[in-house]
Amino acid sequence: MAVADLEQRLDPQGEPTGDPPSLDEDELLRIYRAMAATRRVDERCMKLQRQGRIGFYGASTGEEAAAVGSAAALDEEDWVFPALRQGGVMLYRGWSLEKWFHHLFGNEEAAEKGRSMPCHFSDRDVNQVSWSSCMATQLPHAVGMAYAADYQGDDTVAAAYLGDGATSEGDFHTAMNFAGVWDAPVVFICNNNHWAISVPSEKQTASETFAQKAEAYGFEGHRVDGNDVLAMYEATREAVEKARRGEGPTMIEAVTYRIRGHSTSDDPSRYRDEEEVEDWRRKDPLHRYQKYLVMQDVAAPDDFEAIHEEIEAEIEEALAAAEEGSPPDLESTVEDVYDEVPPHLADQMAALKNQLEE
Repeated sequence: MAVADLEQRLDPQGEPTGDPPSLDEDELLRIYRAMAATRRVDERCMKLQRQGRIGFYGASTGEEAAAVGSAAALDEEDWVFPALRQGGVMLYRGWSLEKWFHHLFGNEEAAEKGRSMPCHFSDRDVNQVSWSSCMATQLPHAVGMAYAADYQGDDTVAAAYLGDGATSEGDFHTAMNFAGVWDAPVVFICNNNHWAISVPSEKQTASETFAQKAEAYGFEGHRVDGNDVLAMYEATREAVEKARRGEGPTMIEAVTYRIRGHSTSDDPSRYRDEEEVEDWRRKDPLHRYQKYLVMQDVAAPDDFEAIHEEIEAEIEEALAAAEEGSPPDLESTVEDVYDEVPPHLADQMAALKNQLEE
């Protein structure tokens, strides 16, 4: 298949376009649940931000299939290096909603004890490393981790996520080059959601596709329908298995769309046509996958409502726990960095505590 072709497993009506993936019914439903949970959590978090209860949020509405489909192809031991919209990867891999909300509230109970920006999710429990708001800096980290794993003789694979805008950053090209030179066991997953904040894809690159950029660095690139969760699973599974066999990296371009703004700080109506958004709403990845599950007798229409009710109940419970959470301990600012706090920082901490008491 030419790199410009769009790989699919489901057409927009949910009809299979080829052989079904080797997933049992429990796994198919687990994938749906993670996608639905991502959508429902996004909806709640957008409201929380507008209510002033959290400070910032970047929703992944419309991109759930790209995240969850690729996550389903990873092993538990593999490591994830995310960009902004990969919360669904963590949910699929078993991260709790309570930890999700503790993170957004900046609580002591969060994995990073409240010292990370909202949506910069990370947790050793699910092998996910925090990304940086500086675009593409996570990509050299992923390649370095993959190279180290290969050097040590284990078969761990790194999943490196990025947006289309990250391909214009130097770190992207550095990471791609070293991945190709070292045959590093890394899979680059580029969410081409057509907008890098307000910059459209056609102003981001002169290449016909983002996937073909891999060819310049000596490895394969694949262009996949990012709203087709089964296509994302199959493409990522093949890339992960290839990397685990020691056959080098792959880049996957997931063609999808960012339905909402870049973040809660963005007004997309200032730079894009609402008709374009509505066209992509009709390609909703959840609706497509629902149709497939019904046609395959994996689920009945009423089952989805039951799943959504379960998710809503979990969200309410997790949110209540987070709102009862504790602020980070002040001393942890330095004690989590140094085994023995240097005298100058100890003095500064004492001065800060005195100032706060006053």
